[in-house]
Amino acid sequence: MQVSVESTSALERRMTIGVPAERIETEVNKRLQQTAKRAKVPGFRPGKVPMSVIRQRYEDAARQEALGDLIQATFYEAIVEQKLNPAGAPAVEPKVFEKGKDLEYIATFEVFPEFKVVGLEDIAIERLQAEVADADLDNMLEILRKQNTRFEAADRAAENGDQLNIDFVGKVDGEVFAGGSAKGTQLVLGSGRMIPGFEEALVGVKAGEERVITPTFPADYQNLDLAGKTAEFTITVNSVSAPVLPELNEEFFTQFGIKDGGLEGFRTEVRKNMERELRQAIKSKVKNQVMEGLLAANPVDVPKALLSNEVDRLRVQAVQQFGGNIKADQLPAELFEEQAKRRVVLGLIVAEVVKQFELKPDDARVREVIEEMASAYQEPEQVIAWYYKNDQQLNEVRSVVLEEQVVDTVLQKAKVTDTAVSYEEAVKPAEAPQAA
Repeated sequence: MQVSVESTSALERRMTIGVPAERIETEVNKRLQQTAKRAKVPGFRPGKVPMSVIRQRYEDAARQEALGDLIQATFYEAIVEQKLNPAGAPAVEPKVFEKGKDLEYIATFEVFPEFKVVGLEDIAIERLQAEVADADLDNMLEILRKQNTRFEAADRAAENGDQLNIDFVGKVDGEVFAGGSAKGTQLVLGSGRMIPGFEEALVGVKAGEERVITPTFPADYQNLDLAGKTAEFTITVNSVSAPVLPELNEEFFTQFGIKDGGLEGFRTEVRKNMERELRQAIKSKVKNQVMEGLLAANPVDVPKALLSNEVDRLRVQAVQQFGGNIKADQLPAELFEEQAKRRVVLGLIVAEVVKQFELKPDDARVREVIEEMASAYQEPEQVIAWYYKNDQQLNEVRSVVLEEQVVDTVLQKAKVTDTAVSYEEAVKPAEAPQAA
């Protein structure tokens, strides 16, 4: 087998492969002999059909099959011989494809980029330092109470924070418009659920009152037929209910699965959850900075095949997330190309860090991560056992740990500054990274 390779770009390779005619004929004859054992030809007993008849009837099909298999086999042999790492399937172009002659074809494909990760010492990382203070815990308890607010009928004028039950009919230019009417709608004043001016105009109403209001739709309203127009809503107030915060008592604690320990037990459990959230938030922000630093210091050429595959994955995810009748391949590829490129480049860089520093998932850390996740459940031991019985789930955790080890490797060499901040500042979501 003869092989020659030409580099047509940074990643594209054009490989010419020659296969001796003898090897082709050997493969063709092998298939014809297999066919002769099972072929049913009128006038002959099975297995007794002359080879000349078999060749006349089946040689063309056998040759096509042999050539297809040989191209597949010899391409693999050639990339192993040339130590190439294809990033996608090759485009095959026959040069000589004639009976009795050597097979010659050209395989064009992209390879994975070869590079070393550099610049770790120049990556600047701000690592936040925070703790859960008593005031943070008290604030969280109030948030939990508000999330479980109930409403009780109030015999007074409505205030912000009250819940109204209303019927309303909306008109624009004297005509009722689609979606502008409803009955029995529950509306919390000040929630911002309705267009500007709607909720504000209902402060002070009482149960049984009818009120006509004239708010204006925002200029950028999603329904362009209504954008910027003034509407007239006739509203009937069925009831006014005031918010009532639940007491911090056994009944409240039980809603969160806390049956023992009273208020102190509840505070302890909430603090544990807050501390877990804090650790994850700090870890996530450090990881984001590490990845941004790696991207900035290591520009990498992206194979088109990998980019295309990632775009397709993102299309499928978008359809699954937003639903609708649209098919994934109907979404324009350009919508996802920047995000796809970023993900592919990061994947290549992380894989190279793993290879370069010979990293392997630390079993003890895998166990720690599983125990951390399991601690959020009432029966943590069952959750831990489940992970270790499910290879797919366990491998996902190993991948997470390996990525954490990549981050740790970078942190050992990067410029790290520890900054003390409040709990609120630490858990505040980071800004979305810019596309690479």
